[in-house]
Amino acid sequence: MSFFKTSTSPQSLATLTTQRLYLRAPSMADFAQWADLRARSRDFLQPWEPTWPADDLTKASFRKRIRRYNRNIREGSHYPFFLFNRDTDELLGGLNLSNVRRGVAQAASLGYWMGAQFAGSGYMKEAVTRVCCFCFNDLHLHRIEAACLPSNEVSRALLTKVGFSELGYAPSYLFINGMWQDHILFGKIRDSAPLPAKVLPQSEADGDKLPVTHA
Repeated sequence: MSFFKTSTSPQSLATLTTQRLYLRAPSMADFAQWADLRARSRDFLQPWEPTWPADDLTKASFRKRIRRYNRNIREGSHYPFFLFNRDTDELLGGLNLSNVRRGVAQAASLGYWMGAQFAGSGYMKEAVTRVCCFCFNDLHLHRIEAACLPSNEVSRALLTKVGFSELGYAPSYLFINGMWQDHILFGKIRDSAPLPAKVLPQSEADGDKLPVTHA
């Protein structure tokens, strides 16, 4: 088993491709597309993300974000990707591998968001599938973790389809949209078949239809 810690420059972080997408590290050149997409998707995304700072969509805030991303990539602790349409170069959403742990854990946490007008098109399934391969084959991780709200049937189905297993229920797990909220925990282990899917009581489902997103 490898217990090493990787160090990657932002420029050398691989561009990942799927049938319809390419995924690459964010850059300052993406600001206009990112700010526009996030602004148009605010009502769609905000219920499932940490509260947005007042200056979140400003260029100065985005510059700080890019600096943090680049530092984290160099440290090997966080690998952010933006999702683009291969034919049009249009920004569709984002995906983050965060809290990368080496040593005896060899694990990372997965989060993602999709622009409102692109949701339901299967793009995120392609992206998550490709990033899982990146985690196991390039980063040599053992486990990928994810979490979503109990009522988020769409994201639960996506994670299950790409090989994640439901592992448990975590009360008051993450501070999302201004409050501590319960989450369902998921895991995907390298070269391991997923566990049978679990079904929550109907009382725990209230129609929330958005993807897991902790941008």
